[in-house]
Amino acid sequence: MPSSRLVTTDDWPAAELHAAVLAGDLVAVGACWASVAEPQDAALRAASYGWSVGDPRVVAGGLSAVWIWGGCSRPPVPHDGCVPADERFRRRGAWTTVREIALDDDDVTMCAGVRVLTPEATALDLLRVRRRFGMREAEALRGLVVAADLDPSSLGRCLEQAERAPMGRQAQRRFRDTGFDRTDRSPA
Repeated sequence: MPSSRLVTTDDWPAAELHAAVLAGDLVAVGACWASVAEPQDAALRAASYGWSVGDPRVVAGGLSAVWIWGGCSRPPVPHDGCVPADERFRRRGAWTTVREIALDDDDVTMCAGVRVLTPEATALDLLRVRRRFGMREAEALRGLVVAADLDPSSLGRCLEQAERAPMGRQAQRRFRDTGFDRTDRSPA
């Protein structure tokens, strides 16, 4: 469900939206648009994610959650989504990749009516994801730590406690390779 702060192709034809961007009246927010005067905050980005995905069961995770929390400037295409493993989700679409993962209740928060991994859960999810962890993911993690004011030492402790979890050791290595020392508040 879109925010009243957003304009979508449900509201205007795509050609008019692009013309408004060229005229300097609108700016893209993911797959949606907003007034140039509209604050670009987490709620606006979450509403754009919710409109793009179109299924309230899908929790924003990975790079999509990093984007929502302000850790990177552009959302991934397709969006990264997840559902709790006990919800068994089968739909796949062009706009979202969906993974089933183990989630605790406190790993998910609501933002603009959209379920999003908390910033800490987002960082841990990004570090544990099974695909390649490249420069984009490392930059996104550093951006998330700054934007969400996460404590790297707390993340390091969480990774140590979950060392035997799937991808636990790889997540620790990725964390170190990104330049974080668990005793520092910033990347090296």
